[in-house]
Amino acid sequence: MRYLLVDHITEFKPGESIKGIKNVAMSEDFLEFHFPKNPIMPGVMLLEALTQLTGWLEAVSSDFKSWFLVSRVLKTNFYGFAFPGDQVELEVEFVSAGAGDTKKYRGSGFVKGKKKIIAEFEGEIIPLEDIEDVEEQKKFFSVLTRELRK
Repeated sequence: MRYLLVDHITEFKPGESIKGIKNVAMSEDFLEFHFPKNPIMPGVMLLEALTQLTGWLEAVSSDFKSWFLVSRVLKTNFYGFAFPGDQVELEVEFVSAGAGDTKKYRGSGFVKGKKKIIAEFEGEIIPLEDIEDVEEQKKFFSVLTRELRK
């Protein structure tokens, strides 16, 4: 199973930062077991949403030549739960470049202005064509950024 955890990209500055939205829907299958009769979005899924958003930042910053794969989580703090019906506002910013093809990022997630997650993570920058069809990813990005093109 593959989870696509970024529903909309609302803003981006290539090489610097990106903002997006994750809508938590009651129909998502991970909510069935986390937790039965008390559904909350798992914290690790919020972290994954941030890393996926980082992938989009790397893609748009490299003209869709590169993608980000997380390799190490340096720090993560959770401040509350994201429930079905919540809209999680995600933000990621570039922190620094490391040795070789590694980069460090800082991400955060908020629901109605209340902090849910803050994380620092690093990972490898890999060729996008090694893992995805580049043209399909460009099309998908245009769907995610549809309101930015008006």
